[in-house]
Amino acid sequence: MSFHSMWAELLPVGRSSASGGYRRYAWTGADAECRAWFEDQARARQLAYETDRNGNQWAWLGDPAAGNAVVTGSHLDSVPDGGAFDGPLGVVSAFAALDELRRGGARFTRPLAIVNFGDEEGARFGLACVGSRLTAGALTVEGAHRLTDGDGITLPKAMEAAGYDPDAIGPDPERLARIGAFVELHVEQGRALDLTGDAVGVASAIWPHGRWRFDFRGEANHAGTTRLADRRDPMLSYAEAVLAARREAELAGAVATFGKIAVEPNGVNAIPSLVRGWLDSRAADQHRLDTVVTGIEKAAREYAAAHGVDLDVVRESFTPVVEFDHALRDELARILGKDAELTVPVLGTGAGHDAGILSARVPTAMLFVRNPTGVSHSPAESAAEDDCVAGVRALADVLEGLACT
Repeated sequence: MSFHSMWAELLPVGRSSASGGYRRYAWTGADAECRAWFEDQARARQLAYETDRNGNQWAWLGDPAAGNAVVTGSHLDSVPDGGAFDGPLGVVSAFAALDELRRGGARFTRPLAIVNFGDEEGARFGLACVGSRLTAGALTVEGAHRLTDGDGITLPKAMEAAGYDPDAIGPDPERLARIGAFVELHVEQGRALDLTGDAVGVASAIWPHGRWRFDFRGEANHAGTTRLADRRDPMLSYAEAVLAARREAELAGAVATFGKIAVEPNGVNAIPSLVRGWLDSRAADQHRLDTVVTGIEKAAREYAAAHGVDLDVVRESFTPVVEFDHALRDELARILGKDAELTVPVLGTGAGHDAGILSARVPTAMLFVRNPTGVSHSPAESAAEDDCVAGVRALADVLEGLACT
């Protein structure tokens, strides 16, 4: 199948008619459809298909046990009302690149695999890259079993309902030992390539990033009868934290976002007793990130104390800076640089990826495809058809250079 036909086949899965965005959450019906699509693509190409102990899907060309395999792929799940390209572009491009190499008569000297990592976005259970974290041992079995969605369903229960064995999850060193290099193609989540005029780029590093939960506790009361002077309103303290996040991020040249909020009792005519907000912050280095988060917490605590509101801050997840394997990164630039018409910018990113998780265990690298608007995690996310084709061609060149020499 061509890139275009595969893309068209996958495009309707999990798409909301109301928002136009995607709701492909882990271990749901939409996720099952995506997984079935992946398995169909693998079997149609006579690749050896398997699902590992953590629910990640693999399609193998050559003997997996031989080791030193070149692996490519990404994920198929989405954030709430996300775009079409984040994740799926890397998986579809992987199958398309393999097809291109086979049509050209490429002779593989190393095993090749295409992977779909499960629950990369963390939209359902609140932790990103669950499939790759479990595989790499970056998430413990106990930690995975504690993950719960908004309806109180645990990760093990969700996996079991989807037909998978939750008792099998855990570190998978034998599988990691098969991998000699992992290359993930992804739509750029920003406008760096659009600004330079390049269709494809190579990643240098992933910024350090984390998620913090801010719990503001006040006193519930009647919205119509309680004097302003008598209120202990946690919403005001939360609002100050949101404003502080913007100020601190601007000062440090970083990013900070309160993108999720839960309110109790959540009544129009009730002063809240609890406002819980989740902060996502990312920066080019650890010092800047620490400065931003410390500044936000300081401002929030000062305002909360002045208005009789209690504040607890919990760091729920954190990923340090990820420097992609320099030798592999340079090899990608060398391979792509053979084409005089293709410039290869090297750029960092503030977005997390499965490649970043695996980098602690195997050599990893990333290719980015231009996103003309820079919009991501939104239905407006886009990539031009010509750029998608250029991405497939670049990935095919990389796979040939790594697996066919």
